[in-house]
Amino acid sequence: MAKTDSKAGAKARSTKTTPSKTKAAKPGKAKAAKAGKAKAAKPGKAKAAKAGKAKAAKPGKAKAAKPGKAKAAKPSKAKGGRARARRRRKPDPARTMEIFRRLDELIDPRSDLEFSNTFELLLAVILSAQATDKQVNKITEPLFKTYKTPEDFVALGPERLMTEIQSIGLFRNKARNIVKACQTLIDEHGGEVPADRKALEALAGVGKKTAGVVMNVGFGAPTIPVDTHVFRLSNRLGLSDAKTPDKTEDQLLEVVPEPYLSSAHHLLILHGRYVCKARKPICEDCVLADLCDAEDKVDPGSLKTPRRSERGGSLTRRAALGLDG
Repeated sequence: MAKTDSKAGAKARSTKTTPSKTKAAKPGKAKAAKAGKAKAAKPGKAKAAKAGKAKAAKPGKAKAAKPGKAKAAKPSKAKGGRARARRRRKPDPARTMEIFRRLDELIDPRSDLEFSNTFELLLAVILSAQATDKQVNKITEPLFKTYKTPEDFVALGPERLMTEIQSIGLFRNKARNIVKACQTLIDEHGGEVPADRKALEALAGVGKKTAGVVMNVGFGAPTIPVDTHVFRLSNRLGLSDAKTPDKTEDQLLEVVPEPYLSSAHHLLILHGRYVCKARKPICEDCVLADLCDAEDKVDPGSLKTPRRSERGGSLTRRAALGLDG
């Protein structure tokens, strides 16, 4: 009887615990799973996916693409357009005329390079790259006495020419270019310097600036080759605000008065070389001081551009080339 009672008591206890497990497990799981899934999965996904996509994709793209492009493209073009409009505005013609009138009254607009014909001028300008006119003149004075034609320089050859010009910078490249240019003059131009800018630019060692100088100085063409002096003065005087030599020349050709187109190159170069220097412009002796609004105007000393009677050097361009009648 005792065993039977113990077994019955055990069964009763087991049956009592089983429902409690069911109540704790099944209802608990149902609440956790169903409610949890419903809240976490469905509403959560809906909010995260739909709302998230809507915010991230549609509004995001709209803000990044359409408004972004509009702000980046249109306003920048508008700003750039207004800036370009200011840059391209030509300076006052009366003021520009007065600038060149004063410079022409003071300066003898001719090259400091020494030459007697266009061929010698061409070689001198090739040699003048990254060198001063004085350095070039020291070399060309004995050189031009011995070698006078393109045929002479071709016969001389680059190696021997190097020994003749070795005191100047880049003499190896310059010697090779001179001999090649002379050969081209013989083969394509009958030994003569062509009066054509494109043909000059096709010669070895001749770029746009060198060709422009030869056309201006040698043939009196209305070109304004832009070197460091011309570039600096053009910007300081407000004649140009271009950032490259080519664009500067284009702007100068638009604003320089016609009577000074042929002389403007040397008027600006010589004024820049002797007065309107890069680091210390001599503003107190500048004839253009009252016309200049440059931000770097200074008053460091006293040095004037040499007047016509004070400057030595070669013959004038027209006299040297026999263009004075």
